[in-house]
Amino acid sequence: EEEEIRLNVIALMRLTRAALPGMLKRGQGAIINVSSLAGLAPLPLNATYGATKAFVNSFTEAVHEEIAGSGVRLQVLQPGFTRTGFQERAGIESSSVPDFAWMEASAVVDASIDALRRGVLVCVPGGANKLLATLTGALPRSFARRISGAASRRFGG
Repeated sequence: EEEEIRLNVIALMRLTRAALPGMLKRGQGAIINVSSLAGLAPLPLNATYGATKAFVNSFTEAVHEEIAGSGVRLQVLQPGFTRTGFQERAGIESSSVPDFAWMEASAVVDASIDALRRGVLVCVPGGANKLLATLTGALPRSFARRISGAASRRFGG
């Protein structure tokens, strides 16, 4: 879990902070930080992963405000299940996730680039994912946590 924190939090923060000075000096550039729908609510059975993605969301939105008006754009990309081969390589069983819940990586990338061009700070690709993100944000936190836990248990969290 510490390695996960080093990758998802510390590396992302360091890379963002390393890239920004040159971009700010030029008055242009863009950074897309990859988060996940998992960062929108507490994620029982994947607590560290969800927490690291919540950091990505908060960090990116805060830095966006810090550099407002600089010409540099930031985006936090919050995809849901994406076909990348990661689950297979990591030995994670994902067959219980219905096919309709998955997006192709190319569709996620296209949605992110399109949103970045339009100046969208938070990009949630896919209609079902947008609906899920909206509902999660509208629910009381305790209810979202319980639903997340039930989904994690159901879909192999």
